[in-house]
Order: sequence, then C-alpha cells, then structure tokens
Amino acid sequence: MSSSGKRDFLEGVRDLLPMVPGVLPFGLIAGANGTNLGFSPEMTIGMTLLFFAGSAQLAAYQLIQEQALPAVIIFTALMVNIRFLIYSATFAPLLHSLKTRHKWPLVYLISDQAYGLCATRFTPEQSDREKLYYFAGTAVALAVSWVGSVILGLLVGEQIPAEWSLEFAIPLAFIAMLVSSIRNRASLITAVFSALVATSLIQLPYNLGFIAAIIGGTTIGLIASSFITKISLKAQRENNG
Repeated sequence: MSSSGKRDFLEGVRDLLPMVPGVLPFGLIAGANGTNLGFSPEMTIGMTLLFFAGSAQLAAYQLIQEQALPAVIIFTALMVNIRFLIYSATFAPLLHSLKTRHKWPLVYLISDQAYGLCATRFTPEQSDREKLYYFAGTAVALAVSWVGSVILGLLVGEQIPAEWSLEFAIPLAFIAMLVSSIRNRASLITAVFSALVATSLIQLPYNLGFIAAIIGGTTIGLIASSFITKISLKAQRENNG
C-alpha cells in the first residue's frame, strides 16, 4: 500500500471511529440473543458474517423467536436491507471504474455508516485509489467493530444485567434511523401510513402485519411521491406563465 493509500485508509478508519459506540449495543444484543435462541457460537458468528447487516439479523432473530414462517423471515430481511440497492445505485457512477476484484469486497462490506461517510465525501474529481482506500478504511473499521461486538456479546451476554434493557436499544435505534430519513412530505406519509398498518394488523400471525406495512407503505409512498411531484410541476408551470 502506498503512503497516500495508507493515509486515505486510516482517514476512513478515523472518521468511522466516533460511530463505533452506536454499533456496540447492536453487537452485544446480536451475540447474546444468538445464545438465548440456542445457536452455537459458530452459528451466530456465521449468521453475522452471512448477513453483515445488524438490523436484518436482529429482525430475523425476532421472527425466529416468534416462530414466523421461513418465507416471512427471508422476505423481511430482504426488505430491511432494500436500502442497500439505493446505496449501490448512488455509488455506481462514482465507483464504476474500479476493478471488479475491488468492487466485490466493497459490495459485501457496504454499511449505513460507510455509505453515509463516503456519500458526503466522494466527488467525480477524486481518483479511484483515493475513493477505494477511504471506503475500505470505513468498511473494515465497521466490520471489525461489528463482528467484535457480536463476539463480546457471545462471551458476556449472560452476565449483562437484565435491568440494563439492552434490547430497548433496538427500537430506539430504528426510530432514530426512521426520523432521520423523513425529509419530505412523501416520506412522512409513508412512515405514518406504515405505522398505522403495522399497529392495526399487529395481531396477525407470523408477523404478517409487518409485511403488510412494508408493502402498503411502499405503495402509498410511491403514489404520494408521484402526486406531490405532479402538483409541484404544475405549480412551477403556472408560476412561469
């Protein structure tokens, strides 16, 4: 690794470090819950490496506990991770010239934190090597902290006092992510409608109400976005005479 590559890599690591405390509760819960569900340590670590997505893994845990159908678990995990399609589409114009052997590891290692840091930093004028090493620094730092916190959860999960209520960190984290993603009327309508559907159908078996909320919220969101865009364009044309 060249000196400039090492500098960019370490800069990515440094920028991600402040986010590690937010990863720790997720990892502890993922490790501890794996033990509580009867998974072996190897199985929990394998699941962590396979998912490499804390929100999807914890959602899967919840559904496994509720004895949901396998199809529901898989569909939920895919829907929870569907945002990575948007992340990849955003990065495509910026990273398309990277070599394939560099793209595949980055595809696996992409995360909310790495995306947030890189999306606000990358520009078309930056070199591929600069983007590659910075992205790798953020991704590797996140991967080490995530897998390390899961292992820590496996080791000390049973010793964590129940009154700490670490599981409460999960809905809090999801709420924080939801609030930060509401940036316009369409996303607000989507969030409110999804919440109404999820709460009104909470009694459905196998968490099917959650699936209905995803499908219904996405549909209403697309309709609302299209309607609001048409209204805005019409108002713009009228103002232009």
